[in-house]
Order: sequence, then structure tokens, then C-alpha cells
Amino acid sequence: MVPLLLVDPDEQQLGTTRRKNFMDRVSGCYAEIRHHSSSIGRNVLHLSFKTKYCHGIFNFPEVQKRCEDIFREVCKKHRWILREIGFDQDHVHITIDAGIDGPKDIAKALKGNAGKKLLNEFPDIKKTYFWGSGFWSPTIYFDSLGERTITDMDAYARNQGQPRQPVPKPGQRYLDDFAA
Repeated sequence: MVPLLLVDPDEQQLGTTRRKNFMDRVSGCYAEIRHHSSSIGRNVLHLSFKTKYCHGIFNFPEVQKRCEDIFREVCKKHRWILREIGFDQDHVHITIDAGIDGPKDIAKALKGNAGKKLLNEFPDIKKTYFWGSGFWSPTIYFDSLGERTITDMDAYARNQGQPRQPVPKPGQRYLDDFAA
């Protein structure tokens, strides 16, 4: 499998010098080790954020698209790699290579920026659904991912809101098997 270059390290300014040999490549099934100023490692997380009051805000395509754009802007600013993003009616799932930052830092940056901008840009939604309060529920779901589960979680996030196909168990029979 050919690695997919998501971040071009030569285009990113790090202080006044450009970083050489920066490994921000991500392949289809695993995240490579990334080098940071004082650390080396891999920190791929699955995060989920739910809207306050469980309103189906992401049924509005323009809100969903704008939220994704904001998440991508924040990730670029923080040098995080947003691997996948998926929306269901009232929540969003992401898989992200977060460098040296933890789930709390990521949630604060993503939810804070997105919530403020979305409520400002869509005042009708604020008035109708959130009654002047915040956009996101204070709860977050997070899980760290190892190499074997990253692909599974990418697919899970990507397929949010899609109809689920039933997976038969080995040896499982259907009513049609008995009709004849």
C-alpha cells in the first residue's frame, strides 16, 4: 500500500526554521511514528461529540459541511491530522492523529471553535434549538487506537449516518431457508 501524504512538512513553518525529516505520513491502515520538537510517537484517537439536547442539527447539510470545514481549519492550525470525519443526526465521530495533545485539548479546540462559529453563523438554529446556550454537550467519547483498529475506526467514522447492512453470524439461518 502506498502511503498517503496528508501533511506536507515543508510547507509548515515551525518557528523561524523549517523542520526536515518530519514524518507526518499516514497510510491506509496505520499511522506512522511522528517526530515532534521533544518527542516521538503515535497518538491516533477516536473522538465523538454530541450536540446539546440531542437535536438533529446535522440533518442540515450546510451545518454539517461548515462544522467539517471548521474542524479541518482547527486541525491544520494545531498540526493534527484529521483522518476521518462522519456525522449522524446529533453527533460527530472523528479519527485524528493528535500529535502530543490529549483528548481534552482536542475537544476544547474543536468544540469551542465549531460551537462559537456555528451558533454565530446560523442564528436561527441557535434560537430554535439551543435557546441561547452552547452547541455541544459537555460529554466527549474518546478512545486511543492501535494499528489494528485504526482502519476499523476510520470506516466507522466515514459510514456514520449510512444504512447498516446486517452481518449474518456463521451458521445463521433465515426464514427464507425454511420456506419451500
